[in-house]
Amino acid sequence: MTEQELLAAAQSGDEDAFGRLVSPYRAELHAHCYRMLGSVPDAEDALQEALLRSWRGLPRFEGRSSLRSWLYRIATNACLKAIERRPTRVLPIDYGPAADPHDGPGEPLVESVWVEPYPDERLGPDGGPATPEARYEQRESVELAFIAALQHLPARQRAVLILRDVLGFSAAEVAEALDTTPTSVYSALQRAHKAIDERLPEQSQQETLRSLGDDRIRQIAESYVDAWQRADVDAIVDMLAEEATMAMPPMPTWYGGREAVAAFLRGWPLTGRLRWRLIPARASGQLAFGHYIWDGGSFVAHGLNVLTIDGDRVTEITAFLTPEAFAHFGLPHEIQP
Repeated sequence: MTEQELLAAAQSGDEDAFGRLVSPYRAELHAHCYRMLGSVPDAEDALQEALLRSWRGLPRFEGRSSLRSWLYRIATNACLKAIERRPTRVLPIDYGPAADPHDGPGEPLVESVWVEPYPDERLGPDGGPATPEARYEQRESVELAFIAALQHLPARQRAVLILRDVLGFSAAEVAEALDTTPTSVYSALQRAHKAIDERLPEQSQQETLRSLGDDRIRQIAESYVDAWQRADVDAIVDMLAEEATMAMPPMPTWYGGREAVAAFLRGWPLTGRLRWRLIPARASGQLAFGHYIWDGGSFVAHGLNVLTIDGDRVTEITAFLTPEAFAHFGLPHEIQP
């Protein structure tokens, strides 16, 4: 059936036709909700809310815009509603000052306020721009630095920047989605550009990884895995930039500078008393590793470490200590020795 035939059937109450109608858009709508909200579970909830609203509103869809634009309008407004109900998500380095590595990692926050990583495989094989008009590549637009910067924008500015620069919608389409004018869209976009450019690094992780090439990326990944599994702190420190940071959400604790990171590693996870296994992964368009810790019978999921690289040095280690999220990245909960 063509899209028009599916649309007609769905408008007549055929739920199966509706599922087939929206199926080609689910993945990109999920990524859109993630960019707006900075959380995979929040994105799931917003997407389900948007699809429910779409099903209920489908009989009134008159085709004056494309179905894709109409779905994005509903999903964007579902996200704007969600933003009103919860705190802004951040990374630990935006939450408070660096900690003393000798004090230990502290306690996790009860309230979830952290930006979370996104599984690359949900973006599909093509990580380039969504359209020729888009300013950002798809994988650039889920990098941790980009998502964290987005969360600092007012909600409607965030929506304008994502719809225009990530998805390539025209100013008129964005204006229709947000019930405003193209002039207001251009004004909001200028303010968003100024704010976000101040927070983003000069080079995205996609540009950095391309400049390194596959062989060098593989060497970095293998060196990191080998050093961590041998509890070789010196080898890890040799990979770090002088100003490197390490954060561990949901704990607010983070450490600034190579020596502080080294002191924490020596004093806590890499004392030699713990056994680790790592599985390479891809998260947020960046190098990542599933970390597993020995519990006496098997290696169980502990955290997902996402690396940020500048040149060929690691500048950030963000260790998401949320083993329940491993399934999003195709990682098992435990592995045998």
